[in-house]
Amino acid sequence: MAEDSTHRCHFLFLFLLSHFTFSTYPAVARHLPPGSTRSLATATLDVSATRAQALQALTFSPSSHQPPSYLVPHNHSSAAAISLAFHSRDFLPSSAGHRHPDYKALTLARLRRDAARVRSIAARAALAVSGVAASDLKPVAEEKAAPIAAADSIEGPVVSGTSVGSGEYFSRVGVGSPARPFYMVLDTGSDVSWLQCLPCADCYQQTDPVFDPSASSSYAPISCDSSQCRSLDASACRSSSSTKAAVASGGEGSCLYQVSYGDGSFTVGDFATETLTFGRSDPVSGVAIGCGHDNEGLFVGAAGLLALGAGPLSFPSQISARSFSYCLVDRDSSSSSTLVISAGAAQSGEAPAVTAPLLRNRRLATFHYVGLTGISVGGQMLSIPPSAFAMDESGAGGVIVDSGTAVTRLQGPTYTALRDAFRAGTASLPSASAWSLFDTCYDLSSRTSVEVPTVGFHFPSSKELRLPAKNYLVPVDDAGTYCLAFAPTSASLSIIGNVQQQEIRVSFDLDNAVVGFSPNKC
Repeated sequence: MAEDSTHRCHFLFLFLLSHFTFSTYPAVARHLPPGSTRSLATATLDVSATRAQALQALTFSPSSHQPPSYLVPHNHSSAAAISLAFHSRDFLPSSAGHRHPDYKALTLARLRRDAARVRSIAARAALAVSGVAASDLKPVAEEKAAPIAAADSIEGPVVSGTSVGSGEYFSRVGVGSPARPFYMVLDTGSDVSWLQCLPCADCYQQTDPVFDPSASSSYAPISCDSSQCRSLDASACRSSSSTKAAVASGGEGSCLYQVSYGDGSFTVGDFATETLTFGRSDPVSGVAIGCGHDNEGLFVGAAGLLALGAGPLSFPSQISARSFSYCLVDRDSSSSSTLVISAGAAQSGEAPAVTAPLLRNRRLATFHYVGLTGISVGGQMLSIPPSAFAMDESGAGGVIVDSGTAVTRLQGPTYTALRDAFRAGTASLPSASAWSLFDTCYDLSSRTSVEVPTVGFHFPSSKELRLPAKNYLVPVDDAGTYCLAFAPTSASLSIIGNVQQQEIRVSFDLDNAVVGFSPNKC
């Protein structure tokens, strides 16, 4: 009998072992590295404060506020630095005409744009891995393109541009000579900077008057045979013996550019060099930028886009920047933070609290990849294989840090492990129905604050970025519904979105290939 009982126990053990070794990872499997304590297992979410903050985006009146200035004090850099402020899209002067009736409608609009953004990134990554270049694809606006008529350091403030298809944060940039200020989307997932230009074949509504290149003494079209034109993914050539473009390019023909976005938005026009002014710093001349005469899509409010990607035409690459950093304020906040770009010697100051490897994808130069190794929930590491975050030899997979994506996307099994662990740690909270993109929601209408499991991103050498609770449990309506702000993706790469980056200074040390994260350094 004893032997038979032993066999039955052994069989039961093998059954349970096989039951928990499916492709979906167990939610929690191992403890954090030595030094972590149980007191780090929970974080406090101030429900009252976050609900009050959410109302700001609905009740903001531009008439009662000074418009955000693109001139800010040199409080983050040396005397030679240029300073620009970041601002939220819903606090731009033009946002008054695009008010939503309630916070639910605002959140749904944000999520629709976010879904388009993620589709665009996933498609671009898939094409790169398959070896299909963007230049091999037919431009969506090709037929409309033909009839178009003829520093050491940089620092600046940032705005959330949630109504713009390609990004959610804005800054004020001076363009031309004399400089005229424009609201520009700041986008770490783009390489081509551009703005709307006269004459307009088709221009969407923007806050500022449309840029007139004929009024700028520093505007100069780029010739078709230039290296800058050849670096474009999608370009064409237009020649004319009578236009300013032809004269400036020596009669060789001027370069046309086209950029398309996943939501159907696009911009087409002349590719030129222009002078850009950032805050109180000296102007930066000779920056290659698109002058868009045909522009359609969701770019309401912004004049254009300042590209902060890793490709050769991005603004940091053009000025041979050695580092840059930004801090994204809460999307529902009227406050601003700063963007800092250093082209000279590294700026002295406090080192980032957490660092991680900055990786490059040889198939897709645009995105900033980070060496993520794991995720913890409630003080314990999730049992996720390293392959879930790794980039393979083909360029597939990996994790990017993106300022334009709102909600962090994780591969299916990784997301499931995070969600299940979070649910297990919030069993005492009243649940709510799934909401749009989110499948893990709570009714916190009767609470002023709650304790929730901590969520941390882990990097090599046991370094952890522990997120504030409001960066992953967010309000989605006026009724007190909060949801876990992560989502699964079927794409091979994962994305750390801007909701998780809020009020954390993200720095890119391009010299040393390091990404830094510094909470509360805005």
